[in-house]
Amino acid sequence: MTKQYSLHIDGQSVAPRSGRMMPSVNPYTGAVWAEVPDASEADVQAAVRAASRAYREHWRQTSGVQRAALMIRLAELIEGSAKRMSDIESTDNGKIVRETHSQMKWVGRQLRFFAGYADKLYGQHIPLDQRDTLDYMVYEPYGVVALITAWNSPLSLLANKLAPALAAGNCVVVKPSEHASVSTLEFAELVKEAGFPPGVFNVVTGGAEVGRALVNAPEVARVSFTGSPGVGREIAAAAGRRLVPVTLELGGKSPNIIFDDADLNKAVVGALAGIFGATGQTCVAGSRLLVQRGVYDEVVRRVAERAGMIKLGNPLDSATEMGTVANEPQFRRILAAIENAKAAGARLVTGGARATGPGLDSGYFIQPTVFADVSNDSHLAQEEIFGPVLAIIPFDTEAEAIRLANDSRYGLAAGIWSRDIGRVMRVSREMQAGSVWVNTYRALAAQAPFGGFKESGIGRERGETGLHEYLTTRNVMIDFSDAERDPFAIKN
Repeated sequence: MTKQYSLHIDGQSVAPRSGRMMPSVNPYTGAVWAEVPDASEADVQAAVRAASRAYREHWRQTSGVQRAALMIRLAELIEGSAKRMSDIESTDNGKIVRETHSQMKWVGRQLRFFAGYADKLYGQHIPLDQRDTLDYMVYEPYGVVALITAWNSPLSLLANKLAPALAAGNCVVVKPSEHASVSTLEFAELVKEAGFPPGVFNVVTGGAEVGRALVNAPEVARVSFTGSPGVGREIAAAAGRRLVPVTLELGGKSPNIIFDDADLNKAVVGALAGIFGATGQTCVAGSRLLVQRGVYDEVVRRVAERAGMIKLGNPLDSATEMGTVANEPQFRRILAAIENAKAAGARLVTGGARATGPGLDSGYFIQPTVFADVSNDSHLAQEEIFGPVLAIIPFDTEAEAIRLANDSRYGLAAGIWSRDIGRVMRVSREMQAGSVWVNTYRALAAQAPFGGFKESGIGRERGETGLHEYLTTRNVMIDFSDAERDPFAIKN
């Protein structure tokens, strides 16, 4: 039976004022399994007003200790609901349940980590030249922030934003992707159960118009977005017209570099996980595999053999190793990119088509695909495909590896596989990437900042750096002298 969902505004489930609903398609079965609201601008305005009112009347006066307690309670609820929530998210976007289950635990970890900061937003005493003047700086929340997430990992991406935003003392309006909204709406019920005051957490669902209305709402004081560079530019431009700061976590075409002295057993596993984990639908996907010529043929052979053995199937089956593409538009884009690469002359090693067979025919399955001998200036190597498609590129020297790795308009992540610590230090220093992994890939930690260079985004998420994205500062200067001053003199 198809389940119908409501917006979450001011602590209540609210029907969209237009009455419009959007179908949510299970990418494994191709069937509509839920309906979510298609919000109007009036709905967005109601959500923003609720957040603004909650900030003024309740949340601003809520102590850090109280905010932390609510966040810990929410962490307990999401951890306790991990199986149910992971099943929901996997049904909504086709990611394997093993990964979505671990992501629910990650949501809890993020909430716990940032809850620890909620009562430790220490200011600073600043010594001045004038000894009879006290100066201090304090951190302040922005007030209402808009959090816009993508369809590939809805709750994991939300946690990157929500946890520091709440710890800093902000209220939020969340807009999940129209392609995967259900888990966020279910999460709203956990927020309510945890006891957050009404209006602190709001969810509006819908397409691009909902996002535009949210970014342009006068009460929204900061925007955080995860998604494509094209949409990121639109958001930055719209926010810029209002002089509203943004955090943008955008695309990537990340190089994963295997040197000839690497542990190839580890490196090959890292290469596979880097591109076929999450069906390649991750911004940090190691979609460009740069391999030194001394081990090039062996790596190509090993990667192709193992890619051909990846088990595709029902995302809810714990034995499945790779699930579906999340939605039909993305499915079509990936297949088109594969055909373009073939036409351009890239050497197809394995895959290269829609995956069919028992249990696969109704879903958006794509074969794990590997191209070799790829030119780094090709469309395949330069454009983000966001799917299970790997481009393997040969190189000869360390300097060439660095040049090829950085020859991209993106700069989100990079991987380095080598036993030579000197090489690791030299190459990691030269990478134009926000995250550099050495002898591992797609590793993450709540404590470590995450974000990109160049067209991969602005600002950082996670870690203490991510917390400060949701804080601004106020400086207070107090003259406690008894002496009269010349009213026209500059005090310096």
